[in-house]
Amino acid sequence: MNTLRLVLRPKSSMSSAATRMFRLSAAKPIPVENRPVSLCFIEPQNAIRVIAESVGREARRQLLGEVVRAWVDEIPERELATHYAKAVADLDEDDLSMLAAWHASLEVGQPVANCDFLTGVFQSLGENRREALRLAAEMRGEDAFDQGVGEDQWFETVLPWLSDSRCRQLADDCVGLYCWDRLGSAN
Repeated sequence: MNTLRLVLRPKSSMSSAATRMFRLSAAKPIPVENRPVSLCFIEPQNAIRVIAESVGREARRQLLGEVVRAWVDEIPERELATHYAKAVADLDEDDLSMLAAWHASLEVGQPVANCDFLTGVFQSLGENRREALRLAAEMRGEDAFDQGVGEDQWFETVLPWLSDSRCRQLADDCVGLYCWDRLGSAN
């Protein structure tokens, strides 16, 4: 009888005592739709990096945008203003003007395209604070991308801040982006 042995090791412990053995008999095949266990040989953060290296420039740009959005969603409320100030400080005049125009659409006063104004009105944005940070971080990321800052640096900075569940969700989204890039359609 042919037996396939799969060794699954828990993420937290790689000791042989914690290793679980599963035997799948070739004589009694298990229908695919009835198998509840999927195998994953790579951590989600590494999968995101691998996919980023495997797709074209436009897909990489979209992937970085997704990573930034995920990062902003994970930031605790009390740290939003600090991250916003850092993101705004690195923007050029064109980006500051676009961000000020976005602020104007929220009617938070007469917008001025400078760091002091934008950081000063940040708290008055209420529920729109995350969106403001997201926009500033994406603009900063676009500038870095255009200047040739490698994705590896972005991933090293942002991915460790994401929760495991968020990384898994993002890796799942990246697979869809990979298919879109490789197959030319939204699969």
